[in-house]
Amino acid sequence: MSEQTKTQAQLLQEKLALKRKNLGQELPDSTIGEADAYCEQYKCFLDNAKTEREAVDTIEQMAKDKGFVLYEQGKQYQPGDRVYYINRRKAVILAVMGKRSLAEGVRIAAAHIDSPRLDLKPQPLYEDGEMALFKTHYYGGIKKYQWTAMPLSLHGRVVLGDGTFVDVKLGEDEGDPVFCVTDLLPHLANEQMKRTLNEGIKGEELNILVGSRPFKDDKASELCKLNILRLLHEKYGMTEADFLSAELELVPTYKAKDVGFDRSLIGSYGQDDRVCAYTALTATLECKDPEHTAVTVLTDKEEIGSDGNTGLNSAYLQYFIQSLADAEGVPYYQVLSHSQCLSADVNAAFDPTWPDVMDPRNCARINYGVVVTKYTGARGKSGTSDASAEFVGQIRRLFDEKGVKWQIGELGKVDAGGGGTVAMFIAALNVDVVDVGVPVLSMHAPFEVVSKIDVYMAHNAFSAFFADGQ
Repeated sequence: MSEQTKTQAQLLQEKLALKRKNLGQELPDSTIGEADAYCEQYKCFLDNAKTEREAVDTIEQMAKDKGFVLYEQGKQYQPGDRVYYINRRKAVILAVMGKRSLAEGVRIAAAHIDSPRLDLKPQPLYEDGEMALFKTHYYGGIKKYQWTAMPLSLHGRVVLGDGTFVDVKLGEDEGDPVFCVTDLLPHLANEQMKRTLNEGIKGEELNILVGSRPFKDDKASELCKLNILRLLHEKYGMTEADFLSAELELVPTYKAKDVGFDRSLIGSYGQDDRVCAYTALTATLECKDPEHTAVTVLTDKEEIGSDGNTGLNSAYLQYFIQSLADAEGVPYYQVLSHSQCLSADVNAAFDPTWPDVMDPRNCARINYGVVVTKYTGARGKSGTSDASAEFVGQIRRLFDEKGVKWQIGELGKVDAGGGGTVAMFIAALNVDVVDVGVPVLSMHAPFEVVSKIDVYMAHNAFSAFFADGQ
């Protein structure tokens, strides 16, 4: 339709109304191809980084490959220098030094690398019904029934009695054994099926089947348990007491996969929030000679409130910024007060099977680009920082100018629930911050789904943020 044949209302609507469009229709095939290619390495990252420790190890190697070196406290770095700092092997900070003084602030991207899972209790191994099992305590918000009758792998670290440690990763390689939580067959589950969905599987019923063959001896007791202890001692040098000083986690065994006939989606465990961690990471690795120092913090413990010394409710990010500032002779509070942050975390995508919990005018959608979330929290915006109009306006202009396709999002209808991110902990440092991330289907499930286009736009968003000279 030509401009001459359009009605006044049509012209006015084009000029004034907000338009949102599926990027699969809007983007050229070349850009969609770039998104698909980018996500191939992202899938590899997901497979290699199923726990926060493994994520740190993977990130450290990727950083070294791009010329990053371990940060030296007290050293004054020059523009273009690339450093990283690791906090207790569970969180990592990367920085690319900028041309401008730190007094003008830094640009921060903050994502988390922990995900919901099943943790072993301190004394997990027991025998019942001539089977050996592990007791677990779930980590983060999960639907417990989703973790039954599926293959799980065991990951983590065991500190032995002599102070040495052994890392465990069992169930990922071809030929490895796997583990599982058993469930009742439908024919005998009449009483279980009367429970509410939330109580269909209770926390104390998330027990991991780990063996069934007894040790061949008629004089000892709990022979199935004893046989597992024997195998653990032979493979890892462990005794039962070593569980007391272990961090062992159960996660799904399967690898990241393309989803759909058109391969437009990625399904995997742990995409909340490793999808934002990876996209922020790659933007940092590609960042060269920024105006402002670019800082990416990939943190732990977000799924349980960010508490603990590896979560962003601790001071380690603040201490890192302070150390940079001290080396330049700038008050660290001045650096933070002039800094800006993209809190890199996911948002819930509209699911047509479950539309009632979403406000369709304000929810994120698959294939509509990276999501800007002004506030999270619950009900009366409790537990959020609520970004200012000025900062949202700045990010909006930046993304539009740089061709980053983005959408606005909200975490469900008012009173439907809610959630939080690390944004409020960054805001507590007097930093301007807004949430920016990828929309996710089946969030917190063992198999989460995202769009390849949205993943690529998240990478472009963080790249544009680091490159911004304003």
